Amino acid sequence: MLSALDRRHTVAPPGYSRWLIPPAALAIHLCIGQVYATSVYKNSLIAHFDTGQTAIGVIFSIAIVMLGLSAAVAGTWVEANGPRKAMFVSACFWAAGFLVGALGIASKQLWLLYLGYGVLGGIGLGIGYISPVSTLIKWFPDRPGLATGLAIMGFGGGAMVASPLSRQLLSFYDPGYDPSNSGSTASGSALVWLFVTLGIGYFVVMMFGVFNVRVPAADWRPAGFDPAKVAAKPLVTTANVSAANAVKTRSFWLLWVVLFCNVTAGIGILEQASPMIQDFFRDNGTSAVSVAAAGGFVGLLSLFNMAGRFVWSSTSDVIGRKPIYVVYLGVGMVLYLLLALVGQTATALFVLLACVILSFYGGGFATVPAYLRDLFGTFEVGAIHGRLLTAWSAAGVAGPLIVNAFLDAQGEPGTLTAGAYRPALFTMVGVLAVGLVANLLIRPVPQRFHEPAAGRDELADGQPVAADRSGS
Repeated sequence: MLSALDRRHTVAPPGYSRWLIPPAALAIHLCIGQVYATSVYKNSLIAHFDTGQTAIGVIFSIAIVMLGLSAAVAGTWVEANGPRKAMFVSACFWAAGFLVGALGIASKQLWLLYLGYGVLGGIGLGIGYISPVSTLIKWFPDRPGLATGLAIMGFGGGAMVASPLSRQLLSFYDPGYDPSNSGSTASGSALVWLFVTLGIGYFVVMMFGVFNVRVPAADWRPAGFDPAKVAAKPLVTTANVSAANAVKTRSFWLLWVVLFCNVTAGIGILEQASPMIQDFFRDNGTSAVSVAAAGGFVGLLSLFNMAGRFVWSSTSDVIGRKPIYVVYLGVGMVLYLLLALVGQTATALFVLLACVILSFYGGGFATVPAYLRDLFGTFEVGAIHGRLLTAWSAAGVAGPLIVNAFLDAQGEPGTLTAGAYRPALFTMVGVLAVGLVANLLIRPVPQRFHEPAAGRDELADGQPVAADRSGS
């Protein structure tokens, strides 16, 4: 039965529609995107374990760090074994993370929650995040930005499904819990059953992706696709670079800096979004923005985060990867300056600026696999992507640390105003400027890092590309 997970059993038959692949990838990303919804039950966990915000917040940090590390370590294994086996392993780790976490909640052993959701779940996150990327790029050599945007959009939108679902499940398992009241906390047993339900439910949904994903045959090409036209674009190579050689190139590390800077700036706002909008419009200790409105703002940011992953990455297929990152970073600098200087003048202006910034944040995630394909080819692009995601792990620590350090120096939560955020926002402008310079310095990979000519057009299964075959 497990042999059905092998790469050789996932090769698509003639006439197989490539448009069936994005839904399979989306099934994985929508599930693991739940990591962005951990704030829904954060207060309940704090009350249950009788601990502070930092102790519970560490769970999210561990998961993001493990995402980057597991993606980097397992990237080559994912390329060698194919998307189906990788997605299955991801589903097992992701579900096990919830179940071990449930055991930790039931026994009031916080370390088990760290081990479960943080470590095991984080491994599932990393493998699941990169598992469909290489396959999507091979199915969509003509539109890699659109393809990866369709899948990675699901990661940004996972919280939009998980947040209301988690609230409703908690109220079902604990009738005393009020999902409309931000101060209401659920019982320990409700948290246990929430984790068990999510673990089993997500495993079932992810199996849809596991058994529907396919890799293209070695000689497959999209109808009407001309590789020469793609290769004629700036920075797009027809050669291939291995993951081992990619990390030796200047372009890889410049792109690492680009992703780190883009994520650091965006995650700083995302992590602080709800209190930030209330603080920006606080006067004499009272905010003009209610808790409910702040919650709606967070939901709107999630929507723009998700939409940006599709819209901006698809746009990169037209204007190129390097120019779109000039937009993310250069225009982002202007938006951060406006947010710091005039964001408090009108709620609508603040919301507009923050939403566009978060769309750039999401777009940066979705565009980077296509950028890697342009620079390094398709040979081991998934493994290279995994190594690059260590920038996300580093930014996941640096972004909130920068913002929280400045805010801690300004005063107590609930008493801050727009002025307290200016030092952090100006710092993010500097961070984006570093990323912009790094992006402008990216050049084609030198020929000495290319794979030998005999292997350039081979897929991971070692079969050479033959004549074109049309497909939809």
